[in-house]
Amino acid sequence: MQTSASTPNTPERCTVCHAEQLTLLDVISEVPYWRCSVCEATMMDARHWLSAAEEKAVYDLHDNKLDDPGYQRFLEKLMVPLVDRLPDEVHGLDFGCGPGPALAQMLCSEGMEVSLYDPVYQPATDVLERQFDFITCTEVAEHLHDPKATFEQLDGLLKPGGWLGVMTCFQTDDARFANWHYRRDPTHVVFYREATLARIAQAMGWTLEIPAKDVALFQKPQKA
Repeated sequence: MQTSASTPNTPERCTVCHAEQLTLLDVISEVPYWRCSVCEATMMDARHWLSAAEEKAVYDLHDNKLDDPGYQRFLEKLMVPLVDRLPDEVHGLDFGCGPGPALAQMLCSEGMEVSLYDPVYQPATDVLERQFDFITCTEVAEHLHDPKATFEQLDGLLKPGGWLGVMTCFQTDDARFANWHYRRDPTHVVFYREATLARIAQAMGWTLEIPAKDVALFQKPQKA
């Protein structure tokens, strides 16, 4: 562990589960990273988050083309197991779709209706005034400043029995955390383990499946 000249002030609570049990995992290039002992999430110290304008400047550098076969194969890790679990004639939401909603396009090619929302690139909130049969959230969870609030929002957007598909790189090896490519993206502020996702599912009353590496499928229960 790298240490700074002074011990950083511990944040009040975990952004994922709001537990007040955080310990310092590491200080990397003067940026503290905190570990929640309850849900096992790892968080960048909030004082080092980028501004909204700085975040967008990084997002604008991403070059995820809709027709890129490699990118489509990457998204199929989530799409294929999700589609296998969905009934016919469903309406979904691509939450955090980015400037090039490739996954939504792929799902539409499967005969599904997909709405788009992204706070930066598709910010119209009227789409959030209904419920959906499924929601996809690919490469989004690691950017969230308040994951707990966002997962609660997604729960409200899901119909009973609906599915939420999340794709994010699971954090597994603390020894490699400092040099991990995923950590080095300055817009990535929270990192999840499988245990973190299980804790989220428990808190929300969802079931959880891990059908592929870095893919989580949550299902909201049917009404009793």
